[in-house]
Amino acid sequence: MGSCEFFDHWCSDLLKGSTPEDEACAVPDSITFMVPKKEISMVSDMGKWKRSQAYADYMGFVLTLNEGVKGKKLTCEYKVSETVEKLLDLLDTLDRWINETPPVDQPSRFGNKAYRSWSAKLDQEAEALVAAMLPADRCAAAPEIAVYLKEAVGNATRIDYGTGHEAAFAAFLCCLCKVGALRVDDQLAIVFKVFNSYLAVMRKLQKTYRMEPAGSQGVWGLDDFQFLPFIWGSAQLVDHPTLEPRHFLDERVVNEHQQDFMFLECIKFINEMKTGPFAEHSNQLWNISAVPSWSKVNQGLIRMYKAECLEKFPVIQHFKFGSLLSIQPGKT
Repeated sequence: MGSCEFFDHWCSDLLKGSTPEDEACAVPDSITFMVPKKEISMVSDMGKWKRSQAYADYMGFVLTLNEGVKGKKLTCEYKVSETVEKLLDLLDTLDRWINETPPVDQPSRFGNKAYRSWSAKLDQEAEALVAAMLPADRCAAAPEIAVYLKEAVGNATRIDYGTGHEAAFAAFLCCLCKVGALRVDDQLAIVFKVFNSYLAVMRKLQKTYRMEPAGSQGVWGLDDFQFLPFIWGSAQLVDHPTLEPRHFLDERVVNEHQQDFMFLECIKFINEMKTGPFAEHSNQLWNISAVPSWSKVNQGLIRMYKAECLEKFPVIQHFKFGSLLSIQPGKT
């Protein structure tokens, strides 16, 4: 089964509500895993990325999860598999390492150099952490998949974090699906448990080590650090009986409902981190509050994500391609 068909299959299984025990794996048994490397070195390479199997797989994964969380609360009931538990343990480990690596005293207020020690620890341990969650016959994929985990936590040279790093974590999860470690019936847990826990660790990293936003557009960007939780979070709110986009400007509403909705959780974090009028520090989000429905917000954010993140050379030049997320042209 080809990769695109795999995610189509995920989507159709989700819509039918089936949860097959033995999900067909997207990659053949004969595959030769490889350590991913950069392939987009100049602006003219961007066409190669947009035509690639990796782009089709990545967007297929994001959109399948988007479909899966529509109308569902973070607090709803869903299956938590053994692999999901292992991923949560991994994220707990990353969180514990932050506690064990306090910020150092330094003249510069931003970019605390203790982050580099934390990051070096992950570099050292990533392969073993990933190997622990792979099926026995897929252990050879660990060096390939671990690259995406290492890329997902920020840049140790610049001590910054942005949507390219967030994309690496989604790519990491996508690869775990392709080797059969995560399955169709893990979809809600992938977003509500794993991705939400990842967000909590990233926010802690950003606050503890005063990380700079990577390639931030400042007031004209959607958010300094994240994008995907706004997409999936707006999907959760599609057809909500009472909450409309205009309501997220009301702090009372945000505080009351943030434990149920990822979008509102993101707004709460912005409210805690930024001062002054919302329209000034988060102009793009403020504009979104005027959109009449969550369905339109969701569709608009997907278009914006493609245009502002996935089709921007400064973001994609850092993306790495291997056997699971391939630079080869996608099947048409």
